[in-house]
Amino acid sequence: MTYKDSSKPITERVEHLLGLMNLKEKVGQLIQPFGWKTYEVNEGRITLTDSFKEQVKNGGVGSLYGTLRADPWTGVTLETGLSPREGAEAVNHIQRYAIEQSRLGIPILIGEECSHGHMAIGGTVFPVPLSIGSTWNVDLYRDMCRAVALETRSQGGAVTYSPVLDVVRDPRWGRTEECFGEDPYLISEYAVASVEGLQGESLDSPSSVAATLKHFVGYGSSEGGRNAGPVHMGTRELMEVDMLPFKKAVEAGAASIMPAYNEIDGVPCTVNTELLDGILRKEWGFDGMVITDCGAIDMLASGHDTAEDGMDAAVQAIRAGIDMEMSGEMFGKHLLKAVESNKLEVSVLDEAVRRVLTLKFKLGLFENPYVDPQVAEEVIGSEQHVGLARQLAAEGIVLLKNEAKALPLSKEGGVIAVIGPNADQGYNQLGDYTSPQPPASVTTVLDGIRAKLGDEAKRVLYAPGCRIKDDSREGFELALACADQADTVVMVLGGSSARDFGEGTIDLRTGASKVTDDALSDMDCGEGIDRMTLQLSGVQLELAQEIHKLGKRMIVVYINGRPIAEPWIDEHADAILEAWYPGQEGGHAVADILFGDVNPSGKLTMSIPKHVGQLPAYYNGKRSRGKRYLEEDSQPRYPFGYGLSYTEFSYSDIQITPEVIGTDGTAVVSVNVTNSGDREGSEVVQLYVSDAASKYTRPARELKGFQKIFLQSGERCKVEFTVGPEQLQYIGQDYQQVVEPGLFRMMIGRHVNDTLSADLTVQEG
Repeated sequence: MTYKDSSKPITERVEHLLGLMNLKEKVGQLIQPFGWKTYEVNEGRITLTDSFKEQVKNGGVGSLYGTLRADPWTGVTLETGLSPREGAEAVNHIQRYAIEQSRLGIPILIGEECSHGHMAIGGTVFPVPLSIGSTWNVDLYRDMCRAVALETRSQGGAVTYSPVLDVVRDPRWGRTEECFGEDPYLISEYAVASVEGLQGESLDSPSSVAATLKHFVGYGSSEGGRNAGPVHMGTRELMEVDMLPFKKAVEAGAASIMPAYNEIDGVPCTVNTELLDGILRKEWGFDGMVITDCGAIDMLASGHDTAEDGMDAAVQAIRAGIDMEMSGEMFGKHLLKAVESNKLEVSVLDEAVRRVLTLKFKLGLFENPYVDPQVAEEVIGSEQHVGLARQLAAEGIVLLKNEAKALPLSKEGGVIAVIGPNADQGYNQLGDYTSPQPPASVTTVLDGIRAKLGDEAKRVLYAPGCRIKDDSREGFELALACADQADTVVMVLGGSSARDFGEGTIDLRTGASKVTDDALSDMDCGEGIDRMTLQLSGVQLELAQEIHKLGKRMIVVYINGRPIAEPWIDEHADAILEAWYPGQEGGHAVADILFGDVNPSGKLTMSIPKHVGQLPAYYNGKRSRGKRYLEEDSQPRYPFGYGLSYTEFSYSDIQITPEVIGTDGTAVVSVNVTNSGDREGSEVVQLYVSDAASKYTRPARELKGFQKIFLQSGERCKVEFTVGPEQLQYIGQDYQQVVEPGLFRMMIGRHVNDTLSADLTVQEG
């Protein structure tokens, strides 16, 4: 049959298959039930559920969500979940049944969460995107995406719901950790790398998965930092800021996209025809699949209230350009009836089915629906991937303060007290969207320090001191006793995005784990966990203040998913490391930095304010936004691009060649960078552009280039950036890209507020 003939063009195969399908089969292709509900494990034997079998025979299933996902939401645990080999075998069972027991034998699209690693048991847990952004190492991230794609596809997962390309404007938002930062240019670089890494050279490769860009669009700019809240943003800013990463990723060939939950100017993104059809498809030329976020269609009728009921919501969504519904509830219940009652044209249904089938053909699922469980067992959590996770974690750690060279610590002599609620809590350093972990697979900061000191680990004392959110001070006594015996105190503070994995809680008086029926949740970050403040939760600050009274050298390590604004810590700690959620190898990476085996090179991708009242604090605001408040100026505590090193880098001799160009011309901006310190290290050289005068208002400065370079002590290199229309243009009259003649200031330096500058003149023509 034509659709099974791989020598035929995909368009011809799609049309032939579409012509053979009945209405039930067409609707079936547009729904995505929860995959973990399709199988059961009994005494090591995987069997398919009767409900899934019935669904396959009654029209089919287009896709499954989270078949391999394991976490408290799915209820899949280490005990009930699937090993890497078993996961591959389960997907093979599912595909075989769908192909052999359905009329047309259409394979199922297996969709998985892979924000910072495949969310399946055994998958490598990499640092969260906020940490990855802080590496400013796009090539390393591309390597990570290749690793994630390999682990996912080896088990049969063919599409991932990543990358998250939201531009964060208010870090009180709980999903800040899932994003790369506050700058659209930086995010765009990661966006392109993610598509290249995840999708590889060909979608039908056994090491590639389809990337799904999310959340389109404006999701990181919600009102008050509240998840899925309304977005108040003009068209020009939306195009220049929030849409830019998506546009770049679409140009790179992204196969799928997910609209955001939020509304913009009264229109929910799920049914925003202008966004999904006008801009995405007609203007950008996107020809891939559009899938909703979970529950987004239902939200139209019970949340946004722009639909009368589920039927109305489903019809609105598919008309606007939605091709598949995650969860499948509204499409599954209503689309068939909508066609039969003449509320929906078959042609609209067919167009969505075409896109779903096209993606399946591109992925090669008709030719290769099955995977080799042995490969899954070999590649998932491999030594190579674990090493990559450690390197990413180390490069993403930002040294915020290092008074009197308090760091690096010496490995010789002296007692170290490791204190704090995040010192030895593995799940607290992994972030949200994480699968259950065997204790041995996660290295905590305490583990990392002890491993680093080896035989001298007996010099390391530990006390949790307190929990993340709880107000109990019963652990202070043990913490103060440990600190009193120490020469150096490493305070590991911050937040937690750990959901309830059934690990019990910590006995604050002894530091030992204990299982209890009323375990306290420490979660103060993650999806749906938005905050009013950026201060440390619970009594963490009080614990640090009490320990500081002992007069010991105090090193603070933050492990968290959003910036922390704690002026007292900034002023009193001898050194501060921002590690974000560094993943399973985070403890080793922190120890590598603490003891100087790795020179810190991370730079902030989010401005850290002095106080929550300064929000929004992102660096690329308009010139007209004001200078100061009554109580304080508007400058952040730590600016965008900031990060210290154990060595020193000096900048000199900025030059532009030529100094005058036409509106379509290019110039080269260069600067000399010298490692003037006494040890090797990496530096992120950052280029910012400022348009001196423009018809429409512009940010004071915008990131337009960066390079991460490695220099030996005393070494100097010349760093060059090419500047042309892409770096100089903006959205002008009639919302068109334009390069206006005039003066542009080129600024190169170590962060946004520490640069050398030179002027470039742009002339007409």
